[in-house]
Amino acid sequence: MEATNRPTFDSETSAEIYEYVERHGTAKRNVVLDVVSASAEEFREHLEQLQSRGYIEDDGGTLRVALDVGAVEEHETPVGQVVIRPGRQADFEGVLETIRDVTARDTYVVAESVAEQLLHEDAVTRHNRVKSRVFFVAVRDDTVIGWTHLDLPQLSSLQETAQLTVGVHEECRGHGIGSLLLRRGMEWAEANGYRKLYNSVPVTNEPAIEFLDDHGWHTEAIRRDHYTIDGEYVDEIMMAHETT
Repeated sequence: MEATNRPTFDSETSAEIYEYVERHGTAKRNVVLDVVSASAEEFREHLEQLQSRGYIEDDGGTLRVALDVGAVEEHETPVGQVVIRPGRQADFEGVLETIRDVTARDTYVVAESVAEQLLHEDAVTRHNRVKSRVFFVAVRDDTVIGWTHLDLPQLSSLQETAQLTVGVHEECRGHGIGSLLLRRGMEWAEANGYRKLYNSVPVTNEPAIEFLDDHGWHTEAIRRDHYTIDGEYVDEIMMAHETT
């Protein structure tokens, strides 16, 4: 299933199965059977329909949303081979730790908000009739060292715009990994029909503003005194990139 496609269901049972798996990131098949309002036979039939439609995949009894957001890329960098790939539920702790590492050093309020959403929802990817969220991660030696995240509104009036965040663990900065992640997110957005991306940072986060500016982003708006940081009012710089 494409991230730009809003899921639709033929029955309440199918919706119940999908929504439970989507809300929990992954779920054991027997657990889902226990919580849905269906017999074992009905559950099997509806699950098979969801799989045939490309909504759900079953990996040895573990169910997850089958969201197609692209392939795996391998890159040689000064810190070794780095893999850029779609994020998955198994990356939860790594993504959270990397966001925390970045926000502990640089004020990045939007990324802090993403981390809070992850903790609250306990799911890396979300894709339902209201919201959609995808991650790409940079992985070195099976460890997440960077991320780019796209928040994709499902409202028709907002479906051509998306919010993006990006960051790299402190020890791996300065080696082009952030550029790889940003480019992956931007290329995915353009390929999927998004005409504009946004990323907002406090005016005090000069490295982030310079990084985005170097990659073709521009300041679209400034919200005066939008943040309160260390007891002081700080402007928010709203950066934008138009894909077409």
